[in-house]
Amino acid sequence: QVQLVESGGGLVQPGGSLRLSCAASGSAISIYAMGWFRQAPGKQRELVAVIYSGGSTSYDDSVKGRFTISRDNAKNTVYLQLNSLKPEDTAVYYCNAASDRSRFVWGRGTQVTVSS
Repeated sequence: QVQLVESGGGLVQPGGSLRLSCAASGSAISIYAMGWFRQAPGKQRELVAVIYSGGSTSYDDSVKGRFTISRDNAKNTVYLQLNSLKPEDTAVYYCNAASDRSRFVWGRGTQVTVSS
């Protein structure tokens, strides 16, 4: 069973940057399409970025051009670079398999707060 641990969140001013990490253990995640999700208070969890096993990526329109997803299979880790942050990016960020047919147990997530 894969365990996921997200880290790298924090408080940042609008326009700032953060780099989130998702370390997986228990099994290799290289064969999976992995995604970063976020959940803002009172809202449903949403998928914002996906990286496929071959390395191609896709993004929700709300983050396209600002966020970059990447993976290091040797470290069994997925990253999310967040640039040009906006207050509406405030949420708890989680990583998991992009497909709900392959979904792992959710980690605790990492809080991102964008505020001046």
